[in-house]
Amino acid sequence: MDYSKVFYEINKSLVSYVDHGAVASYIPELQKISPDKFGVYLCTVDGKNFGFGDSNEKFSIQSISKVLSLTMAFEIEQDTLWKRVGVEPSGNPFNSLVQLEYDAGIPRNPFINAGAIVIADVLVSKLENPREDFIEFVRQLSGNNQIDYCDRIAQSEKSKGHRNAALCNLMKSFGNIDNNIHEVIDFYFDLCSIEMTCSELARTFLFLANYGKDPINGNQIISSSKSKRINAVMQLCGLYDEAGEFSFKVGLPGKSGVGGGIVVVHPGKYSMVVWSPRLNKKGNSNKGMRFLEEFTSYTESSIF
Repeated sequence: MDYSKVFYEINKSLVSYVDHGAVASYIPELQKISPDKFGVYLCTVDGKNFGFGDSNEKFSIQSISKVLSLTMAFEIEQDTLWKRVGVEPSGNPFNSLVQLEYDAGIPRNPFINAGAIVIADVLVSKLENPREDFIEFVRQLSGNNQIDYCDRIAQSEKSKGHRNAALCNLMKSFGNIDNNIHEVIDFYFDLCSIEMTCSELARTFLFLANYGKDPINGNQIISSSKSKRINAVMQLCGLYDEAGEFSFKVGLPGKSGVGGGIVVVHPGKYSMVVWSPRLNKKGNSNKGMRFLEEFTSYTESSIF
């Protein structure tokens, strides 16, 4: 299938679409992004690549990085990881303190902020050089050794990161954070600050479209069983408290970030990234969700 033509046709059909969303306002650096940027990129497991729009412009991947940190932590900890973080949809905002208190410091899933902070704590405990080791992992997956953290964005998040610090402190009080709170939070902000293009991200997620194996270099990143489970958590929890709506409309495992990116995976076929910075009230890209809904309908490529 010529996905480039599909992208063009869908984008043309959305020419009258009015996006009432807004860029993330609570992270000062993200407010500087042009709200009208739009890019799409798709990589197939058999080596074909298709791009459209601003697909080679870097943006802050934010929470999309949580899938990669989960992958690393799951490989290290195996199933003992799930004693510290669940796999259920939250049904509440991604930074809810109330839910965390109710659940005695055990986050509902690894993609809400509290869950990703627990994952960061695991990596701080288990990696000799967490910051360096994690970015090297991302570089290997992407095939690009230039990918890096953005200190400017990390510091911007840290300046407004009081609720994340509160989540970390609350979990520490329940015994679910092992390391120094400041070290864990700083690492968490670093993870979210990584900048990548749609094309780089789509390449990075190919291993989850190929049952844990990188189809380009043949490296087995994680087992097929772990790949299945990570895709399942993406399906159930990947779009904050809008995951049900996303499954209903798009029908693919996905993960969003407040930088405006959404990555989706179709096991056995492709990984795909859409970037559009205007967000809805739940923190997901408005046009990104709409484009993906139209895409899976047009191509009949939902997993359902």
